[in-house]
Amino acid sequence: MPELPEVETVVRGLRPALVGHRIRRADLRRPDLRFPLPERFVERLEGCTVTDLRRRAKYILATLDSGEIWLTHLGMTGRFTVDAAPGASASAGQAGHNSGWALVEPHDHLLLETDAGGRVTFNDTRRFGYMDLLPPDGAATSKHLKDLGPEPLSDGFDAGHLGAALAGKRTPIKAALLDQKIVAGLGNIYVCEALWRAGISPKRLAHTVPGARARRLVPAIKAVLTEAIAAGGSSLRDYRQTSGELGYFQHAWDVYDREGEACRRPDCAGTIRRLVQSGRSSFYCPAHQR
Repeated sequence: MPELPEVETVVRGLRPALVGHRIRRADLRRPDLRFPLPERFVERLEGCTVTDLRRRAKYILATLDSGEIWLTHLGMTGRFTVDAAPGASASAGQAGHNSGWALVEPHDHLLLETDAGGRVTFNDTRRFGYMDLLPPDGAATSKHLKDLGPEPLSDGFDAGHLGAALAGKRTPIKAALLDQKIVAGLGNIYVCEALWRAGISPKRLAHTVPGARARRLVPAIKAVLTEAIAAGGSSLRDYRQTSGELGYFQHAWDVYDREGEACRRPDCAGTIRRLVQSGRSSFYCPAHQR
């Protein structure tokens, strides 16, 4: 499933195509994704100008000049592709994709055409993604967003906040960091990477992390997310940038999916191990992660 860096990369790719542009035409190919789409979905999108586009946790939020907020969650296989307008120059990643404009690919469920002539396509093979339309100023009370913790790259997420959120929690720190109420947007890959950098075992109980460990962990989380965004995220199976290109951060993983390999920390002679926690694989080095 795309995590925070992948969703942030998608948002940055969508902004030039959508922000400040009017949705001239919306073509919906099915009435539902993971959940039924909002009533009159096409009618409520068509004719609207996108005034703002941002990310909250793993959600994409597009503010429309009607006041409504178009919310999208990519699920496991959802992806947006941006096509240049006919006659406009296209990058190598865009060239040839739906080049006939009347053609669609399998699992293209929503196609948008803007007043600039460009097209944005939402494709979702497994249909675990979903969309909603929120009322004006409805983000704070939305069932999708109201219980989310702070953004990990925000100033509000620091060692003091994390320590307070973890106090008294007897769950493993890996599970605690995946709890979106504690911190928003973190997923399995980047939690493994951050814990490796901070030298904290994924098995350590969360209530023992406040203090010095939290002061190591917070900058490790911020650093790994920042680096992953700069690399366009990590591509495992289905994730692509809006240009159609892959992300490249998977080539920089220090611990994730490296079971049996030597630890990359210069002063460590350990070997990466894998264990299953709450149905998910955790990768760690038992030699320096305590």
